[in-house]
Amino acid sequence: MPGGRLTQQERQQIALGLADSLPYAEIARRLGRPTSTITREVMRNGGPTAYRADLAHRATQGRAHRRRPTSARGPESVPQPHGRDTEAVGVYQERLTTVFMVSGLPKMPARVLACLYTTDAGSLTASELAQRLQVSPASISKAITFLANLDLVRRERDERRRERYIVDDDLWYQSMIRSARSNDQLVEIARQGGAVLGPHTPAADRLENVARFLDFVSESLLRAAEQAREILYTKTETASGDTATPPRP
Repeated sequence: MPGGRLTQQERQQIALGLADSLPYAEIARRLGRPTSTITREVMRNGGPTAYRADLAHRATQGRAHRRRPTSARGPESVPQPHGRDTEAVGVYQERLTTVFMVSGLPKMPARVLACLYTTDAGSLTASELAQRLQVSPASISKAITFLANLDLVRRERDERRRERYIVDDDLWYQSMIRSARSNDQLVEIARQGGAVLGPHTPAADRLENVARFLDFVSESLLRAAEQAREILYTKTETASGDTATPPRP
C-alpha cells in the first residue's frame, strides 16, 4: 500500500523495471508509489545496475531487526524553529539526500550536504553533524573532505576555535567554475590526438569534435555561471535593502 513498506513482490517489480531500463518515475507509477520511494530503494541497495530484489528485501529486514526499540536520534528529532513540522523536515532532508546521491554523491557526503542545507545557519561543527546524523566523527571527516574537494562546502574557525563546515551562495558558483575548468585537460588531450593519429583521419576528427564540444560547453558554462552570480546577487541586494550582501571578490 502507498506509504507502507515495500513488499518482496514490489521489489521484484522494481528489479524487472530496472532490467527493462524503465525510469524511476515509470516504475513508481506502475506500483502506485512516490518516485522518491523507488529512487531511495534502488540507491540504498546497490544502484540501478546492481539492484537485486531478494538481497534488497533481506537487507531491509536486517535493518529492521537491528533497529533499537527507541528511535535513534536523527535530523527529524532536532527541535525545529519557525514552527516547522519536524517530521516533514526529516522527510524532505531524506529526499534531498536521495537527489544528491542520484546526482553522483556517495551516501554519506550526500547526507552531510543535505543536513547543512536544511539548517538556517548553513553551518555546523563535526560534532553537531555526527549527533544529527548519528554517525561517527570519522565518517563526517571523510564526507567533509570529499565535499570540500568538490568546493561544495568550506571550512571556517568560529570564536571558540572550532572548525565549522559551511554552505553558502557562492559555493555552487565555485563548484560550477571548477567543473568547467576540469574540462580543459580533456580538451587538450583530445586535440593532441590529431598529431598522434594523423590529421583528418576519422579517429583524429572524432577527437577534435570532442574537444570542440567540451570547449564550447565549458565556455558557455563559465559565462552562465558569471551571469547567474551577478543577477542572483543583485536580486538579493534589492530584496534585502540595507542588509544587502556585499559583492563577492
